[in-house]
Amino acid sequence: MNASNRRPSPRSAPGSHDREPDRLHRVRHSLAHVLAQAVKELRPGAKLGFGPPIEDGFYYDFILPSPITEEDFPDLERRMRAILRRGQVFAREDLPREDALARIEAMGEPYKREYASELIAKQNLATLGFYRSGPFVDMCDGPHVASTDEIPADAFQLRSVAGAYWRGDAKNVMMTRIYAWAYLSLEELEARRKAHEDAALRDHKKLGSELEIFTFDDEIGRGLPLWLPNGTVIRDELEKLMRELEFEAGFQRVATPHIAKQELYYRTGHLPYYAGHMFPFMPVPTQGDEGDVYCLRPMNCPHHHKIYACRKRSYRELPLRLAEHGQLYRYEDSGAVSGLLRVRGMTMNDGHIYCTKEQVVPECLAVIAMHRLVYDMLGLSSFKVRLSLRSTGADAHGKFVDSPAAWDWAERTLREVLVKSGLPFEEGPGEAAFYGPKIDFQFRSVTGREETASTLQLDFAMPERLDLRYVGADGAEHRPYVLHRAPLGTHERFVALLLEHFAGAFPTWLAPVQARIVPVSERFTEYGERIVTELRKKKIRADLDASNDAMGKKIRQATLRKIPNLAVIGEREALAGTVTIRRHGSKDQTTIPVPALVEQLVREIEKRRSSASPTG
Repeated sequence: MNASNRRPSPRSAPGSHDREPDRLHRVRHSLAHVLAQAVKELRPGAKLGFGPPIEDGFYYDFILPSPITEEDFPDLERRMRAILRRGQVFAREDLPREDALARIEAMGEPYKREYASELIAKQNLATLGFYRSGPFVDMCDGPHVASTDEIPADAFQLRSVAGAYWRGDAKNVMMTRIYAWAYLSLEELEARRKAHEDAALRDHKKLGSELEIFTFDDEIGRGLPLWLPNGTVIRDELEKLMRELEFEAGFQRVATPHIAKQELYYRTGHLPYYAGHMFPFMPVPTQGDEGDVYCLRPMNCPHHHKIYACRKRSYRELPLRLAEHGQLYRYEDSGAVSGLLRVRGMTMNDGHIYCTKEQVVPECLAVIAMHRLVYDMLGLSSFKVRLSLRSTGADAHGKFVDSPAAWDWAERTLREVLVKSGLPFEEGPGEAAFYGPKIDFQFRSVTGREETASTLQLDFAMPERLDLRYVGADGAEHRPYVLHRAPLGTHERFVALLLEHFAGAFPTWLAPVQARIVPVSERFTEYGERIVTELRKKKIRADLDASNDAMGKKIRQATLRKIPNLAVIGEREALAGTVTIRRHGSKDQTTIPVPALVEQLVREIEKRRSSASPTG
């Protein structure tokens, strides 16, 4: 399966045809120019990249003669506010292309010169636009505010410094990107700051370290996560859930190798187009295999197709549903690797359905129902659905299988599926897999980036490429259709989204430690051990805090670990055979018999409730 994220064109770039922006867009765009002017004051000789407005503010990219860090932000912000007080007018000027290129050359802006030349060549532009504000001039289509007097001086804040490849290409130079928030009032800015602080507490990289979910190691390799015991529990529970749901839905589990010969990927069409996202190939010089070259697989589907093709198939077997939690390897660009959201080694909750044309719609609807069941179970309601289609522009050449009639039918069919499902959706031209359209379930991370969490793809191309067949009721051979589905996407991305969604406080069924027994003193350790034994007999992940720490510290440690059920025991509880139970995030306490605790935790875990209390 494939998932792609388009990089939007910089909105400050000449040649843009965005709708007329509102006032906030103009303010943000103008502030980007003010930032660039301040940077050039602070670092004379700085070279400009792009500086567009974005959802919560703006950024600008630079090549700098010496680094800028967040320690420089107070000085930069003072300079920006001083520029605002000057009341500089934003004046537009359109120059014939030869004069425009000469001006950019005189400005000493090689990156602007490169982009301007490309725009002129591709779009045959007669003129290029520039905006001047005070001494600062930038090649830009605008629009901007009339003058800096219109920009609120207290409603912006420089936020962070990051690296960004020129034009998003890892082959290009790394630039310094300065991000900033910008709004129309101080109140809006403060609300955004507060939301950012709250989001930082939910960041999956921070929580993953604090809760010992996963780690990375330089000697293992960038983007190759090591799952710690706590994280492995979460993976195992998610796999267990999907195995049960897939069994009920008629899927058969398979297991396939992590590698395959490169010839397979040429047959499927993934090579050479996908080579840039694959690890280096491995020639095998061993006897009997001379000349063979193997690849770490970037997707599971070719292996599953080979399982389908291992013998003749009848229409009576269809739909044939295969499922696997398969390990994949994709060589993501270094700049794209980010925690668990973008990795180079991942395990996908993959499945493929081989079916007749008439079975496509009902099978798609059943897959969507499985998606919705899982999301409802986890309380994931803030997702968007995107119907990812092929692009029909000139840039689509070579990116999609050349079969217009098949594309028309497949896109029409998935649109019908979504209408019947009742899910609202938007369309994404150019976001399809090369072999067919797909339905993507999109979530937004706490950093604001939209990610494809799971997908359903309709594939009409692979059966032809790999000569997949079945014998129909008429005795003739036919091609099946293939549905690629992954309700949980990859473990890595889905666990990242769950960490942020639950802020690390997983429901009992998913929690690495489901219950902790806390004796008020060592005199009650033996009683606590007996309780742990009873809980573990029922496969409940329980532990005992037998440390000599003070009671307050024990409670704090359990709270920091976000353990969902805390059972305190002292003399009263030991004599009565009870525990005093407290749920994470609640100050309420209830004393119940140990058998009642065991029974209620078992019930909660079996039902996989996301918010339930064993105290009733």
